[in-house]
Amino acid sequence: MATAYGAAATTVVPNDPKIRMHSLIGFKPSHSLAFNRNPHVFLVPKSTPSVIRAVSTVTVKHDTATETKRSKVEIIKEGSNYIRNPLNEELLTDAPNINEAATQLIKFHGSYQQYNRDERGAKSYSFMLRTKNPCGKVSNKLYLTMDDLADQFGIGTLRLTTRQTFQLHGVLKKDLKTVMSNIIRSMGSTLGACGDLNRNVLAPAAPIARKDYLFAQETAENIAALLTPQSGFYYDMWVDGERIMRAEPPEVVKARNDNNHGTNFPDSPEPIYGTQFLPRKFKIAVTVPGDNSVDILPNDIGVVVVTDENGEPQGFNIYCSVFRLVVVWEGHIGWRQHFPVWENLWVMSQKRTFYMPLKP
Repeated sequence: MATAYGAAATTVVPNDPKIRMHSLIGFKPSHSLAFNRNPHVFLVPKSTPSVIRAVSTVTVKHDTATETKRSKVEIIKEGSNYIRNPLNEELLTDAPNINEAATQLIKFHGSYQQYNRDERGAKSYSFMLRTKNPCGKVSNKLYLTMDDLADQFGIGTLRLTTRQTFQLHGVLKKDLKTVMSNIIRSMGSTLGACGDLNRNVLAPAAPIARKDYLFAQETAENIAALLTPQSGFYYDMWVDGERIMRAEPPEVVKARNDNNHGTNFPDSPEPIYGTQFLPRKFKIAVTVPGDNSVDILPNDIGVVVVTDENGEPQGFNIYCSVFRLVVVWEGHIGWRQHFPVWENLWVMSQKRTFYMPLKP
C-alpha cells in the first residue's frame, strides 16, 4: 500500500540508479514511494481528497450481460467508412456549412466548424485548421505555405498552440480542399490534430544537440508515426487519393503490423484504431530529466528518457493517466521495447470499462 499526495506530486525512487526517476522542473516533490513492479492505480474523481490510498492494481472486466448505451458520435464513426461519409458528400454541397455528422468527422481531418457569434442574422460559418507537428518540427517550406494561406484564405494571422501546432482560422468551406492540399503538398499534415485519436506528440523543441534531447525527439516522431491512421481517408478527401509518401523507420512499420500481443484489429485498414477509433482524444509527451517544457503529467502518457552517464539511451520511465486512471508508477522499459507498451496502453484507452475495488 502506498500514499500519494496527488499524481503530480509523486516521486518514485528505485534502488537501481539506472532506472531512478529523475525529478523534472515543475514537479512538486514529496516523500518517496517504494518501488514496485506492480503499478498502483487509483480512480480520480472531480473532487479529489488530499490523501488517496491505492489498494489494488488495475483489472479489466467485460460485462457481457448488459451492453453500454452507445453515444451518437460512436455510431457516426462506425458507420462512416473510416471517417469518409457523409463528410465527402457534405463538402460538395453549396451550403456554407456541413451537417452534424460531418462536423464530428472533420475533426479527424484536423478541422473544426465555427461561426462568428458577433454577427447577427444568418450564421457566418468558417473552419479552423490545425496542423500536426510531432516534437514541434516545422520545415521552412511548410511555415511559408501556412503564412501565405493565412493571408489568402484565413484571417491574416497564424496561432501557435501549447501542443506545438499552428492554427489557421477563418477558412471558408469552398476553400477547404485548396488549403488542405497545399498543406499536404508542402510536407505538412492536419491528420489527427483534432478528434478521437492520438493528437500531436510533444517533445522539447529547443535545438539542443544533446543525445537525450535528440533521442526524445526521435521517440516522439516514432510514436506519432506508429499511431497515425492508415486507411487513407485523409488523402482520399483532400488530394484525390494521392498518397504523399513519407519515410518511416522499419521498426515502426514492424510494430504496427505486429499482433503478438493481441492489440490490433486483424484484416482492418485501421489496424490500430478499428472502425470507431478511440472514445476520446489521446495525448502523449516525451521529455528528458530536468526539462518539463512539455508539461508531462497532464498527458495521457508521459515518457521520460533515461540515459547512462555517457548520454546513451537506456530506456524510459512512464507516467500514465489513461481515461480517468492515474498510475503512480507504470514502469521502466528498455529503449528497444517501447512499441508494445504504447499499443497495450492504447487498448486500455479503447476499453472504457474498468473495475477496481477502492477504499478511501
